[in-house]
Amino acid sequence: MAAVASCSGADLSAAYLQANKTRLATPVAAGEQPPVQFVVAAGTTARGIADNLAARGLITDARLFEAFVRVNGLAGSLEAGTFQLSPSMTIPQIAYALTDARAAEIAVRVREGWRFEQTADYLSQNTPLDGGEYRERAAQGVLTGLDTTSYAEFLDRRPAGATLEGYLAPDTYRLPAEGATTLDLMKRQLDTFRDQVMPLWRDAQANGKTKLTLHEALTVASIVEREAVIDDERPTIAGVYLNRIARGMRLEADPTVQYAMGYQADSGLWWKAPVYLEEYGKVESPYNTYKVKGLPPGPIAAPGLASIEAVLNPEMHEYLFFMAKGDGSGRHSFARTFEEHLKNVEAYQKGQ
Repeated sequence: MAAVASCSGADLSAAYLQANKTRLATPVAAGEQPPVQFVVAAGTTARGIADNLAARGLITDARLFEAFVRVNGLAGSLEAGTFQLSPSMTIPQIAYALTDARAAEIAVRVREGWRFEQTADYLSQNTPLDGGEYRERAAQGVLTGLDTTSYAEFLDRRPAGATLEGYLAPDTYRLPAEGATTLDLMKRQLDTFRDQVMPLWRDAQANGKTKLTLHEALTVASIVEREAVIDDERPTIAGVYLNRIARGMRLEADPTVQYAMGYQADSGLWWKAPVYLEEYGKVESPYNTYKVKGLPPGPIAAPGLASIEAVLNPEMHEYLFFMAKGDGSGRHSFARTFEEHLKNVEAYQKGQ
């Protein structure tokens, strides 16, 4: 009987790798592709990772991936964590990316209460992303190159000509350090809006909690976001504005005037502060709620979830006025009548 040579697992991996080495440089998809969030749970084996990569469409051959990492001594270096991978990456690129959960990522922090121009400036100054492109896309509502099918439920509710202000959800987003685009960030923001805001909106609609349209609710929420400092006051402030709307009063919201005034070259800021009462009458804009009744045309900033929830579940009260206490607490004094409001103003002035 002829002798049969024994063959170790390492030998088999090396043989398979050698036979398919030309495929290592061939990614699943050609050209630039959007990143895919890929999670490696603690304790996952190299083969388990390979199978998960194949299931997500990031590689086509789980065995080839496993062979590559084993032959190159990477199997024990694959880390648990969240990674941003792309089907345009080759197996070696993916394998090495998975050896450092912190590598090849940038954190983009879009803050609650920012107007999209602020986000654009932040991107230009602090990230490799194109802030100018972000500004243009947000202003024109242009998402060319992105499949917007799953966003139709809310993007199609916008009035004709509306920007994306208020729909680009604030949060901290992690993107690949290389190859990430502004469209990648906007997709993440729209995904977050779809997954977090829309369930709240559907619940409010189903249970008759609001008579506002989605666009109107976001508009009020953006004002609340700019006004509120303390979270537990958000429902109260939302209630004030909703009471004013119900009575046909002007909102007289300072942030809307600041939004209309735009960028302040002398301070380098997008929000003028302080804004004086005598300035309000000089600002000709549909966003000047001291001169125009009802809501402004749209959101003035990116509202956080707390402000959106406050508008959909406002505090029920009879307050029509509020003003900052001015004591450093961030809290406000609320009033049911203008006379009560004047007393709060007097108390504020005495305390200064």
